[in-house]
Amino acid sequence: MPLIDPALGAKLVFLLGITNIISLLLVALSCRCVGGARLSKALWKFSWYKRFYNLHCWYWRFFIASVLLHAVLAVYVFGNPL
Repeated sequence: MPLIDPALGAKLVFLLGITNIISLLLVALSCRCVGGARLSKALWKFSWYKRFYNLHCWYWRFFIASVLLHAVLAVYVFGNPL
C-alpha cells in the first residue's frame, strides 16, 4: 500500500512545479546580479522594492525546499527515471 494516493501525489507534484516557477521568479526579480541588473537598478528607488529585495535569501530557501520536495515526490509517485 503506497504512503500517498498516486492521484494526490501527481497533483502535489504539479503544484510544486508551479511553486518552483513562482519562487524562481521571486529569486530572479530580487537579485541584482541575475537577469535584471538594469531593471533592479531602476526599481531600487522605490521603498517597496527595497523591502522585496531584503527577502532575497528567504526566496532562495523557499525555492530550494520546493525543488527538493518536487523532485522527491515526483520520483516517489512516478518512479525512478533511471
